[in-house]
Amino acid sequence: MENKPNKPIAVVTGVGPGLGAALARRFAGEYALALLARRENYLKQLAGELQRGGATALDLASDVGDGAQLAQAFRRIRAELGDPEVLLYNAGSGKFGTVTEITPDQYESDWRVNAFGAFVAAKEVAPAMIARGRGVMLFTGATAGVKAGAKSVSFGPAKFAMRGLAQSLARDLGPKGIHVAWINVDGSIDVPGARGLKPTLKDGDFLKPEAIAETYWHLAHQDPSAWTMELEVRPFKEKF
Repeated sequence: MENKPNKPIAVVTGVGPGLGAALARRFAGEYALALLARRENYLKQLAGELQRGGATALDLASDVGDGAQLAQAFRRIRAELGDPEVLLYNAGSGKFGTVTEITPDQYESDWRVNAFGAFVAAKEVAPAMIARGRGVMLFTGATAGVKAGAKSVSFGPAKFAMRGLAQSLARDLGPKGIHVAWINVDGSIDVPGARGLKPTLKDGDFLKPEAIAETYWHLAHQDPSAWTMELEVRPFKEKF
């Protein structure tokens, strides 16, 4: 892009047709967006939709579990858009199984996407946020990061690590003007195909992506006198 946008920059990772897309659409009006995910075709489709609506959206096909790819993506963001003021780390794939079913490669992959990638992304945006004296980092967690089930032997530790990272970042960066929060998404998000995989669930059993995105928007714009560090969202019918 020849001319950098006048709007602040928001980075959204893990952009798929569920929460990632909802976050992009919610923040597109006030921010120039950098969208990261592995699905190049979907990224281009969503970026095109946002651009037709007048938004600035840079699509970057990247594997957030690969440190070199992620660093390269942030170099492009800084060169083409500027220094991000908001990081929405929404990447969070996981393999489910017991210790006899999950392979070491699967365990490492989950850790890379959920924990390692989150660390690299935070490290990429932190210096400019510190220099500016403000910024926001929001991390998408899961219940497995609070209480891991028998089949969360891989996903659970990865989300625990992300949660620990967010806690440490909040204590370090909060006094420097940077709001860090971890959001436990407790339940099934209503994404394309989810209802077919869980036919027993009804409409009220699902979290609506747009409703979650509204919560992220609120967190990103909280007054510093009352910042939230951890927050849970769940359907009103969810048992917890």
